[in-house]
This record gives sequence, structure tokens and C-alpha cells, in this order.
Amino acid sequence: MLSIPDVSNPDLYATGFPHEIFRELRREAPLYWHEGDYQGGRGYWIVSGYETIKAISRQPMRFGSALGTSVEDHGHQFVSMIAMDPPDHRRYRSLVSSGFTPQQIYAQEPHHREIVKSILDAVIDRGHCDFVVDVAAELPLRVIAELLGVPESACHDIFDWSNRMIGNQDPEYGASLEDAAGAAQEMFVYANGLAEELLANPRDDLMSAMLHGEVDGSRLSTLEFDSFFLLLALAGNETTRNLISHGLLLLVEHPEALARLREDPSLVPSAVEEMLRFKSPVYYMRRTASEDTELAGQQIRKGDKLLLYYPSANRDEDVFEQPDVFDIGRRNNHHLAFGIGEHFCLGTHLARLETRVMFEAVIERMHDIELAGPISYLRSNLIDGVKHIPLKFTAEGA
Repeated sequence: MLSIPDVSNPDLYATGFPHEIFRELRREAPLYWHEGDYQGGRGYWIVSGYETIKAISRQPMRFGSALGTSVEDHGHQFVSMIAMDPPDHRRYRSLVSSGFTPQQIYAQEPHHREIVKSILDAVIDRGHCDFVVDVAAELPLRVIAELLGVPESACHDIFDWSNRMIGNQDPEYGASLEDAAGAAQEMFVYANGLAEELLANPRDDLMSAMLHGEVDGSRLSTLEFDSFFLLLALAGNETTRNLISHGLLLLVEHPEALARLREDPSLVPSAVEEMLRFKSPVYYMRRTASEDTELAGQQIRKGDKLLLYYPSANRDEDVFEQPDVFDIGRRNNHHLAFGIGEHFCLGTHLARLETRVMFEAVIERMHDIELAGPISYLRSNLIDGVKHIPLKFTAEGA
């Protein structure tokens, strides 16, 4: 008889994802019912297997997002594209998807390299930094601010709002749902001001296109625009920040991989994919069954919550050879860190570009990399977050 703890408890993730628990689940019950009355619910399904997560993700009408995307959600009070089902999701996604095509994103590579150079220039001569705050956070913050039409002076407002919303379970960032709601409200106020400015004086940018575009013959309401702004601001900096942070830690923990990258920088793209597989930034997303159905030999009832655990899928022994080995040269790395199906991550190409450009510069300019103190992790049951990485290093040529 399996005895699985409540995986919605953020303390279970104090130092990262509990792979040993999910290894047992994949082996014994890849679709496991956790009984309990959590946040007014009657329990939930823990989905740990790769193929089952793919099957659920590819049936958005049977397993929907509109009733909430985390175990706590009972539906959103704001309009969120990630909490929509077809056809609404596709219509709203079409407003912004043109700004995230591979052609649009990779045309920005020279500019991203300039940003990375300025970030490293600011710390390289010191020989030490908080890698998360000083380096990993800066690139996605500046890039998403530009996409949102936000001046660089407001970047750290986005950083603060993001931390308070994503880190509402963490004492350092707020530790209350009320503070998270306050941060969202502050971001809404800022977005309102931006919308007024762009409606009066449209620019050739993504936000102007959204404001002047139409869904079903109508322009976005203020609430819809604010919600888009919030989603892009959060998703555009939080997950990539953590991917870069975890990637650095993985290279410190695996010096042979770092040495291999220095010897052959052409491996950086495949190293980024392995970072995504090995330390997926998002723990899970929730779906809700819209009808009674059968899945993986289990009877699913209408209204059941299903929690899709991507880090578990990405260590599935039936899919990945030696899944617990960090291999920067891994081939056929079909991980699910970006999800799959209807809600496949809009910012996939942007996250890959930012992370690749960052590590190409880090391996060139930072040498003798070592931890200079304890790592501080985010207390969260949703995001595999790192708050602080004290780092010491020597500069190239020093």
C-alpha cells in the first residue's frame, strides 16, 4: 500500500523536487489518487508518468484549464490565457503569438548578447556576486521589459511584483496570499497607465498590437489587457531566471560537464535542453476533468483535479536512458519542461535563446567558479525557484 505525502505541501520542496517520491509513484501508481479535503477540494490525482501527462495535455476539452491551473485555484478572478480552454485560448493566444515566433525571437540574438555583456561587465571585476539577483534575473527582466514597453527604470518593480506573487508561500517575499494580491494590483495599476499611453500614442510594439488588435470583433478590455501584461511579465522573467540559476548550479555540481562545455561550446544548446529536463522550472500544472472518463486504467470523475508533474515525466525511466544522470550531450531529449499540446509554452524560443546566450558568455568570461555560501531556495509547491546563489570566480584572463 502506497503512503504518499501531500505533494501540495510547499515544505516538501525545501531543497528541490522530491524525485524519490515520484520515482515510487511512476513504478507503483503513475496515476495516483490523493485523498483529502485541500482548499475545499476532495483530493486530486497525482500524474507522474510521461505518456499519461502527454495524453491529458493533448485533450484540452476533456481535461481543461478554465477551472484553475494549480491545486488551490477555484478559477481566476482575472483573465488568464493559461486558464482558458479552446476556442478562447487560441483566439487570445493569437494576439501575442506573432511576437514569439522563432524568426522574431532569434533576430534579437545580437541585442541579447549586448545585454548579457553589460550584465557580466557589472560583476566580472568583483570576482563575486549573487548569481540569481545580479546575473540570472537581469537578462529575462530586461528582455521582457522591452517586450512589454516598460522602461529599464521599472524593471525592478517587475522583479518585486513577480517575487511577491510567485513567492507568496515564502517568508522572504511576502508569505501571504494578501500580499500576492497586492502585488498583482500594483502591476494592474502600472499596466493601466501603460494602456492609456499606448491607446493615445500607439507604438510599433507588442503591447500596442495587443491593445489595437481584436478578439471576436472586439478590442481587449482593461482587465484583459492587465491580465495579459501580468502573465507575460511573470512567465517572461520568473521561469527563465530559475532555469539559468539551476543551470549554473548544475555546472558547479558537475565540473566535468562545465569542462566539456569550455572545450566545446557548441554543446551549449544541448546543455540547455538537459538543464530543462533535469531541473524543470515549473513543478506542475493542473487540469480538471470535464466528464467521467477512464485514463491509464483508472476511473476519472467529472470535476476531478489532475496535477501534471513535469519533473517526474522528465525522469521517466520508460522514456529517458539513465534519467538521473545529467548528460549535456543527451540525444533525443524530448522533455516536457515547456509542456505539450494546447498550452505549450509561448516563450519557448525566447527562454532557449536567453539561456544559451547567457551560458555561452558565462563559460567564456567566468572561470574557477565556486559557491561562496549557502544557496537559498524558494518555498513553493509550484515553482522550482532559487533566490540566492553566492558565487565567486575569476575573470577571463585574470
